Amino acid sequence: MPSAGGPQPSGSAALPGMRIDVPDRSADVFFYGLFMDQELLQSKGIQPERVEVAWVDGLELRIGQRAALARSKRGQVYGLVMTLTLAQLEKLYAEPGVEAYRPEAVLAHLSGGGTIAAMCYNLPRPPAASERNPEYAARLRAVARKVGLPAEYLASIR
Repeated sequence: MPSAGGPQPSGSAALPGMRIDVPDRSADVFFYGLFMDQELLQSKGIQPERVEVAWVDGLELRIGQRAALARSKRGQVYGLVMTLTLAQLEKLYAEPGVEAYRPEAVLAHLSGGGTIAAMCYNLPRPPAASERNPEYAARLRAVARKVGLPAEYLASIR
C-alpha cells in the first residue's frame, strides 16, 4: 500500500485533498449555448476533436442571463456533441460568468445515428420560464443557424 505521498496505483481514487491531473483524458460534451460556436472555442485555445449535431430529450432550453436547461417531459434540446479534454473543460468553465455551471450526464442522440452518454454543463437552478434575454437569444439563434440546427428549433429560441 503506497503512502499518502507516494504514487497512487492505477485506477485508485485520490486521497482527500490530493488532486490527480488527467489533462489528456477526453470526454464527450453536449453544448447547447454559445459554446457551440467553434470559432469562439478556438479563440480560447480550444480545438474540439469531434463535432456532431445532437439532441437531448426531456429537457427544455431556458434563457436568462445565459442559457440553461430545465426538466420537461416533452422537451427536446438541440446542440452539438464535441469531444474535449478534461483540461480544456476545466479551463472553459473556470471563466467568469460560467463558473456556476456544473456537469451532469445526459443521453445525446446523434444526427448521424446512435445515442451516447455525454456530459452537459448546466446551472443548478435554471432561469424561470418567464425570464427573457432577447440579446442573448439573438446571438444563440445566430450560432444555432451557423452550426446547422433544425429551423423549427431555431424558431423556438427566445
